[in-house]
Amino acid sequence: MTALGRVVRAGVRRRRTQSVAIGLSALVATTCSVLGGSLLVASQAPFDQAFDGQHGAHLTVTFDGTRASADRLAATAHATGVTAAAGPFRTVTVDPEPGVGSTAPAGLTMSPMTVAGRASATAGVDNVTMMEGSWPTKPGEVVISAGYGNPGVPIGGTLRLPGLPGAPSLTVVGLARSVSRTADAWVTPDAIPAITAPGSTPGYEMLYRFADATTADAMAADRAAVASAAPAGALTGAQSWLSAKQGSDRNTALFLPFMVAFGLLGMAMSVLVAGNVVAGAVGSATRRIGVLKAIGCTPAQVMRAYVAQAMVPATLGTLLGVVAGNLLTVPVLATAGNLYGTDASGVAPWVDVAVAGGTLAAVALVAWAAAARAGRLRTVDALAVGRTAGTTRRDALARRATALAARLPLPRPLSLGLAQPFARPARAAGMLAAVLFGTAAAAFAVGMGGTMNWVQEAKNHDHADVVVHPQRSDAVPGSRAAAMPVAADRSVVIAALTAQPGTAGWFGNGAEDVTVPGVAGSTTVTAFDGDATAAGYKMVSGRWYQGPGEAVAPATFLTEASVKLGDQVTFASHGRSVTVRLVGEVFDPHMQTNELITDAATFPSGTAPRPDFWFVTLKPGTDRAAYATALGAALAPAHMTAEAGGPHSSSDSIAALDSITVTLTVLLVMVAGLGVFNTVVLEIRERTRDLGVTKALGMTPAQTVGVVLASVLLVGAVGGAIGLPAGLLLHRLTVPAMGHSAGLNFPAAALDVFGTPALVLLGLGGVLIALLGALLPAVRAARARTVEALRAE
Repeated sequence: MTALGRVVRAGVRRRRTQSVAIGLSALVATTCSVLGGSLLVASQAPFDQAFDGQHGAHLTVTFDGTRASADRLAATAHATGVTAAAGPFRTVTVDPEPGVGSTAPAGLTMSPMTVAGRASATAGVDNVTMMEGSWPTKPGEVVISAGYGNPGVPIGGTLRLPGLPGAPSLTVVGLARSVSRTADAWVTPDAIPAITAPGSTPGYEMLYRFADATTADAMAADRAAVASAAPAGALTGAQSWLSAKQGSDRNTALFLPFMVAFGLLGMAMSVLVAGNVVAGAVGSATRRIGVLKAIGCTPAQVMRAYVAQAMVPATLGTLLGVVAGNLLTVPVLATAGNLYGTDASGVAPWVDVAVAGGTLAAVALVAWAAAARAGRLRTVDALAVGRTAGTTRRDALARRATALAARLPLPRPLSLGLAQPFARPARAAGMLAAVLFGTAAAAFAVGMGGTMNWVQEAKNHDHADVVVHPQRSDAVPGSRAAAMPVAADRSVVIAALTAQPGTAGWFGNGAEDVTVPGVAGSTTVTAFDGDATAAGYKMVSGRWYQGPGEAVAPATFLTEASVKLGDQVTFASHGRSVTVRLVGEVFDPHMQTNELITDAATFPSGTAPRPDFWFVTLKPGTDRAAYATALGAALAPAHMTAEAGGPHSSSDSIAALDSITVTLTVLLVMVAGLGVFNTVVLEIRERTRDLGVTKALGMTPAQTVGVVLASVLLVGAVGGAIGLPAGLLLHRLTVPAMGHSAGLNFPAAALDVFGTPALVLLGLGGVLIALLGALLPAVRAARARTVEALRAE
C-alpha cells in the first residue's frame, strides 16, 4: 500500500465519528433522492406507462352471444385497422354479497359485478397485473379488480351470489388491476356456467388494439370496423381507452404538482445536508492537513487524500442508501399507483444509477473544494489552527458575540452556547438551511393534509343519515335487465318520507346526459328534488341555485363551454331546449368534466330525470337503524330499500396521498435532524479540549448538555421563523397548481387550513428539530471524561 493509501486508511479509522457521519449522510441523502426521483418518474404520464406495459385494449367490445358464435367473434380480430386482439371471453353480470371471511356486514348491497372468464392474466391484449394473491386456477375462485368498489372482502374471503340457484360462493384469491378496466372480476372460463342464471343471455367480450386510436374520431371508425365485421346487431356495447385515459390523466394532473414539489424538496435537501457534512468533516481536519504538508505532502496529494477519506464512507453509505431507497420506494410507489389508478410499483433502474452517481459526484466535489481550500493554506497557518488562531475577522466576530451573550441575564452555560454559532458562521448557515428545509417540509405537509381533508369533505356531498335507493329488479339475475334499477314513483317516496316520524329533511337526485352547443361530448345534468342545500357541495364562487332556471357548475364545464357566472346555458333534453343561468361555481373533482347541477323543476313537466337516490336527514335523537327498517318496509311495494348512512371514510386517493405525505415528511424531518446532528458532532469534536477545560473548572454534565443545546437554539429559532412562511408559501403555490392542472379552482377555504395552535407548533418546529438533532451529541459530550478531553488536539 502506498503512503497516500495508508494516510487515507488511517484517517478513516481514526476519525470514525466523521466517517460514520459522512456515510450516514450519504445513506439518507441517497434514500431520499431515490424516493423523490422515483416519484417524479412515476408521475410522468403514469397511465400511458401502464397502458403500454400492460398492452392495454384500445377498445373493449361486448357482444350478444345469441347473435354470434365464439368462432365468428374471433374472426373480428382481422377487421380493418386491428393490430392485435384477445378473446372472445364469456362475461356475466352478477349481484354479489359479502360472504364468509369478509369484514363487511352480511347482506350488504354491492355494486353489480361484471365477471369475465379468462384462463390467465396474460392475454396478449390487456395483460392484467396481479397486485396480490394469484390468478384463479379452478371454478369457485375469483380475482377482483382494484377498480371495483370492494366494501371489505379480502383475499381468502368469499362472495355470495344469493340470486343464483344454490346461492354459490366465490373465494377471492387475488387482487388485480386492468388499466383498460375491461372487467370487475375474473374467473376461469369453465367457471362461467356455474355463475350464469338459467335462461339468461350469454355475453362475450373482445379486446382490440388498432393502428390508429389516438382520437375520438379514429376510435369511432375503429368501432364501426369491428361492428361491420361482426354479425348484424351482435355488438351491444363498446368502451374506448380514451375514456379511461381522460379520467386517469385528470387524476394525475391533480396530484402531479404535489409529487413534484415533495420530490424536488427531498432531493435538494439531501444534497444540501450531504454537502454540509462533508465540507465540515474535511474542514475540521485543517491542522491534520498542516501536519501532512509539513512532512512533505504536496497540495495535490493532500486534496486526493482527503477526498478519498470522504469517498470511502460515502460510497458505502450510497450503496446502502440505494438498497434502502428501493425497499422504501416500492411500497410508496405502490401507494402512488393506487393514487393514480395505475401500476407504479417498480423502481426505474436508471434512477438508482443516476442518484448513486450524483450523490458520489456531489460528495467528491464538496470534499475537493474544502480540501483544496485547506491545501492552499501555508503550512504554518494550517498548523496554527486551534492553537494560535484568533486574528481573523471570524474570530473577532466570535469574541464580540461571546461578550454580548455574557451580558444577557442567562446562566453562563446558556450564554456560552448562544455565542458558538458565530465562531463558525458558514457551518451554522448549513445547519440553518437544514432546519429551514425541515420546518418548511412539515408546514407543507400539514397544509396539504388540511387541504386534502377539505377535498374529502367536498367529495362527500352525498352524506346522509339514511339513504333510499332502488332494489334490484325482478329479472333473471345475470341478465342485462337485472343491471337496471327499478324506477321509483316520486309521489310514493315523498309520501313515505313525510309520514315517517323523525324525518327532518330530504332531497333526491337523478342524472342524465345531454348535449350543450359548443361543448364536445355529453354533459351530465344532475337534477335535485327537494332541499338540495343539505347536499354539501363546496362553493368556489357565486352561490348555490335558489330555484328553477338557475344552475351551478364546476370550473371544468365553465372552461369547456367558454362561459362565466351570470351567463345562460342551453341544453337539449327529450327534444326540448332547457335554458339555465349559471349562478355559482362548485368544487366537484369528478371524472365527468362536463357537469351542470340544477333544480328538477327547471325541466319541462314530466321530463326531469327521475331520482335514483334519496338522502334523508333525521331529527336529533332518532334511531337511524330503526328508521331505515321502518322506511324500507313502507317502500318495499315500490321496489325501494332504505339503509342507514354513516360517516364517510377517506377515499383511496386521499388515503394514498396522506400515506405518501406522512412518509416523505418523516424522511425529510429526519434528514434535517441528521444535518443538525452531524454539525454538532463536528463542533464538539473541534471543541473537545475546550469542553475539557470548562469541565475541569467545575462545569457539570447537565451544564455541558445546556451549552451544546443552547448552541443550536438560535439556529433552530431562526430556521423555524424562516421555514414556516416558506412552507406556507409552498403550500399556497402548490394547491392552486394542483387545481389548475385538473381544470379546477380551489377556493380560499381550501388554503386557509392552518389554525393558530398549528402555526405556533410549526413555528417551534425548527427549535424542536435542532434540539432533537443535538441531544445525542450533547449527552455524549457530557459523559466524556475530563482527562481524555484535555488530551485532545
